[in-house]
Amino acid sequence: MSNVNEQNIENLFEASAKPDFIFSDIDKKLILSVMTDLDQGKIRVCEKINATWTTHQWIKKTILLFFKTQTNQIISNHEINYFDKVPVKKWTGQEGVRVVPPAIARFGSFIESGAILMPSYVNIGAYVGRGSMIDTWATVGSCAQIGANVHLSGGVGIGGVLEPAQAQPVIIEDDCFIGSRCIVVEGVHLEKGVVLGAGVTITASTKIYDVTGTEVITYKGRVPENSVVIPGTENKKFAAGEFGVPAALIIGKRKESTNQKTSLNQALREYNVSV
Repeated sequence: MSNVNEQNIENLFEASAKPDFIFSDIDKKLILSVMTDLDQGKIRVCEKINATWTTHQWIKKTILLFFKTQTNQIISNHEINYFDKVPVKKWTGQEGVRVVPPAIARFGSFIESGAILMPSYVNIGAYVGRGSMIDTWATVGSCAQIGANVHLSGGVGIGGVLEPAQAQPVIIEDDCFIGSRCIVVEGVHLEKGVVLGAGVTITASTKIYDVTGTEVITYKGRVPENSVVIPGTENKKFAAGEFGVPAALIIGKRKESTNQKTSLNQALREYNVSV
C-alpha cells in the first residue's frame, strides 16, 4: 500500500469538500489508479493486521471521490444495458471465478479465484474470498469483507458501510455458513466458522445471547468463533405495552476437532438448525 497515494487521497478528499472545487486530470488518474488496485485485490478496504481488523479510511474516501468524478452513462453488459456512474465487471473466464447469469459485481469489488457467484450482487469495495459461494439473490454490500470458504445462502443480505469513512464494514471471516434470508448489517463481525440458522438478523444493536452455559453471556456486534446461532426474541417494554423484539441465540459450537465441512454437517444435525 502506497503512503504517497494515501496522503494524496486524504488531501484531495479534504479539498473536494469546497463548493468550487474542480477535479484535475491528475486527480482523476490518481483516483482511478487506486480504484483499479481495489478492483484487482491489491488493496482492501478492511484487512486483518496482527490479529486486528483494520479499516483503511483513505480507500473508502477514494470510493467516495470516484463517485464524484463519474457521470451516468450507458453501461453495456452483454444484452443488458444499465445507466449508472460505476461500471460492472466483465468476465473473461481467466479469473477463476464461476459467474452464473445474471450475477453482478461492481467495479471496485474483488472476487478471488475459486469463488462462485450465483445470480447475486456484489457492491463496490467488497471483498469475496476464495471458495466462497454467494448464492441466489444474496447481496454483498459496499466494503463488506467475506472470507474464504464462506457460504451465503439464498436471499442473504450483507449490509454495506461506506460512510462515515472510519466505520468498520461488515466482516464475515473464513468458513462461515449464513443461512437463508439472514441479515447482517452495521459493521457486525462474525468470527471464523460461525453458523447462522435461517432468518437470523444481526445489527449493531441486536442482543446476541450465549445460552449454552448455566449463565447467559451477552454480545453485541460480534459473534464468537464457531458459534451456532438461531433467531430468538426478548421482551421489551414500550409505552403501549411489552413486546418481543429480535435477538440471536448462540446454542452451541462447531467442533474444531474435525474438518470444516464435517463440522458444519454435524452442527446442523446436532442443533437442528434450519438453513
